[in-house]
Amino acid sequence: MRRIVSGGQTGVDRAALELGRATGIPIGGWCPAGGWAEDLADPPGVRALFPELLETPSSDPGVRSEWNVRDSNATLVLLRPDVDSPGTEATIEAVRRLARAHLVADVGDVATVRTWLDGLPAGVVLNVAGPRESEAPGIHDQAVALLAAVLVAEAEA
Repeated sequence: MRRIVSGGQTGVDRAALELGRATGIPIGGWCPAGGWAEDLADPPGVRALFPELLETPSSDPGVRSEWNVRDSNATLVLLRPDVDSPGTEATIEAVRRLARAHLVADVGDVATVRTWLDGLPAGVVLNVAGPRESEAPGIHDQAVALLAAVLVAEAEA
C-alpha cells in the first residue's frame, strides 16, 4: 500500500489515519474547511492531529468524502449492520458513481478485508471510511482492531 487517505472524522476515519501512521504507511486526505470534526469543531480542527490532511474549500463533509473517493484508487468502507450513517451512505454512492474499486464490510470481518486488500495492486491509495463515533459508539476501537490485524500483517510482509 502506498498511502491511506481519510477525512479525519471520529470513528473509522480517525482509526485509519492512526493505524497508517503507526505502521509507517503515509497518510493524507481531505477534511472540511477549518478541519471540522465532531470533536474538533474549531480551526485547525482535525488538522491539529493530522497536519497531512488538506482542507476542501467547503465546510460540507460531503465534499471531503467525495474528494477522498476521487483521489484514491480504492475505498474500504467499514460499518456495522445496526448503524445508520448518512455520511457513510454518501461515500458508498460516490464510489459507485465514480466507478472506484470498493469493499463495504462489517467492521469485524478481518478475513474478508484481508482478502480484498491482498487483491489490490501494489502502490494503491486506499480511502478508508465509515461511521463517526457518535453514530456508532465503539466503532473507532473496532476499526483499530481490524485495521491493526490487516495493516500490521501487510507492513511486515
